[in-house]
Amino acid sequence: MIDLTIHPQSLEKNIQQARQHRVIIPTYAQMKDPNLIPDAIKEKLSTIGLWDINPLNLFRITWKNEPKSDRGLFGTPNFIELPKALTGVDARIICLIGKWFPTGCHKVGAAFGCLVPRLVTGQFDAGYHKAVWPSTGNYCRGGAFNSKLLSCSSVAILPAGMSRERFEWLSSIAGEVIATPGCESNVKEIFDKTWELRNTRADVMIFNQFEEMGNHLWHYEVTGHAIAEVFESLPGSKKRLAGACFTSGSAGTMGCGDFLKETYPQMKLAVGEALQCPTLLNNGFGDHRIEGIGDKHVPWIHNVKNTDMVIAIDDDDSQHLIRMFNEAAGREYLIREACVAPDLVEKLSLMGISGIANVLCAIKMAKYYEMTQDDVIATVLTDSADMYGSRIAEMAEAEGSYSLAKAAVDFNRHVLALRTDSMEELTYPNRKRIHNLKYYTWVEQQGKEMADLNALWYDVEGTWGAVHKQTAEIDALISEFNEKTGLLKSL
Repeated sequence: MIDLTIHPQSLEKNIQQARQHRVIIPTYAQMKDPNLIPDAIKEKLSTIGLWDINPLNLFRITWKNEPKSDRGLFGTPNFIELPKALTGVDARIICLIGKWFPTGCHKVGAAFGCLVPRLVTGQFDAGYHKAVWPSTGNYCRGGAFNSKLLSCSSVAILPAGMSRERFEWLSSIAGEVIATPGCESNVKEIFDKTWELRNTRADVMIFNQFEEMGNHLWHYEVTGHAIAEVFESLPGSKKRLAGACFTSGSAGTMGCGDFLKETYPQMKLAVGEALQCPTLLNNGFGDHRIEGIGDKHVPWIHNVKNTDMVIAIDDDDSQHLIRMFNEAAGREYLIREACVAPDLVEKLSLMGISGIANVLCAIKMAKYYEMTQDDVIATVLTDSADMYGSRIAEMAEAEGSYSLAKAAVDFNRHVLALRTDSMEELTYPNRKRIHNLKYYTWVEQQGKEMADLNALWYDVEGTWGAVHKQTAEIDALISEFNEKTGLLKSL
C-alpha cells in the first residue's frame, strides 16, 4: 500500500510553503472529472499556457484538456480512432492522446501520483528534500515539472542516450540533471545512481517510478476511467472492449488495465516490449531504440498475474514509421495510395515512438485473436513526435531524402506485414515465470522483502486491491491540505 502516515511538523511546513507560493493541489476526483474544478480556477486557467510554470497547471493533469497549447480549458478525453486503411485490421483501435498534458506527455500524472501523497502527509519536506526522478525519459520530465509547480526542488536522472529535446528542456526546469550511461534499456545504471544518492546525501527522496504504487494508482484511476469513457462514447450497439495494449516502461500505464479488467472482465490485457530486449518474452536482454520504455527487469508495480499476453515489437518498425508519419512524402502516400483520411493523417504527429509501438502491439493483438469490427482495442499515445525531431533528422541524414517509394516500402513492411510472431499468450505458469523475474532486481538488488514479493502474487486483494481503495483517503488528505492553506477561499 501507499504509506499515508502523517508527519505533523513537516506537513505544517509544507502547508506554509504552499500558501506562500500559491499552490493548490487537485484531487483524483478532479483529474477524472474537471467539471469538479472550481470556476475561479478555470477562469484563471483561461489565461495560462499549457506548459507555463504556474501552480494552477496542476489542474491540467488530466486526459480531458482542451487540445490547444494556450488558454485551453476542459472537455472529453482526447483520443483518436485508427481505421482499417491505416492499421490493416478490422478491429477498432482507440488511442488516448498524451500530447495535451503539460510537458506533452501523460507522465506528469504518474509523477503526481508519487509525490503528492508524500507531500500532503509531510513525509516529503518541501523545504528540505529534493525529489529525485529516475527515468528512461518522460517520467523525470513530468517529475521535474510537478516539483517546480509544487515549489519543490528536483533531481532528474535519465540515460545519456535519450533525445536532445529531453535534456534541453530539463536543463531549464530541474534543479539538477544527471545523465547515466547507456540508452533506454539501461535501467540498472539508473538504479545504481539512485543508490549512490541515497548513500551520500541525506536531503534526497527517491521517487522510483518502477516501484512506486502511486504511479500504478494514478493510471488505475485516471487513465482507466478515461479509456472507459471513450469506449462508452463510441457508436455501435455490438461494440465490446476486447483488449488493451501498453508497452512497459515502468508498467505504470498497465495499472489502468486492472481497472479495465474489473469493468470489462472479458477483455485481454497485453504488455509490449522491444524485440531487441525481450525480457518478458524470453528472459532476454539487449539495447533498443523505443525511447520511453525500460527493460532488463520486471517493474515491481507490474501486476503480472493480471496480464494475458506479451507482445514484442521490432524497434525498426517504430523508427521507420515515425519518420513516415512526419515526412511530407509519407503523408502523401497514406492519403493517395492507402486512402487514409487527410484529417487523420494530419494527426499522426500525435504519436511518439512508444505510442507507435503501442499501436503496433494493438495490431498484432487484433491479428492474433482474429478480431472483428465489433472489437475495440485501447492504448495510449504517451507523447508526440514533438519529442523526436532530432531522431527524425538523424534518420534523414543517415538514409537520405524520403520519397513515395520509401513510404510504400515502410507502410507495407512495418504495418501491413506485421505477423503474430514474437508474442505469447500467457498461461498461469508463464505469468509466474515473469513475476519470478522480479526477485533478481527487487529482492537481490533493491532490498525488497521476499514476503512482499510473494504477496503481490498470492494476496491480490491485500496488495493491489488495497492500493486501489486508497484514492478516497488521498483525496481527503489533499482537500484537508488545501483547506489549511486557505487559498481556495481567497480565489
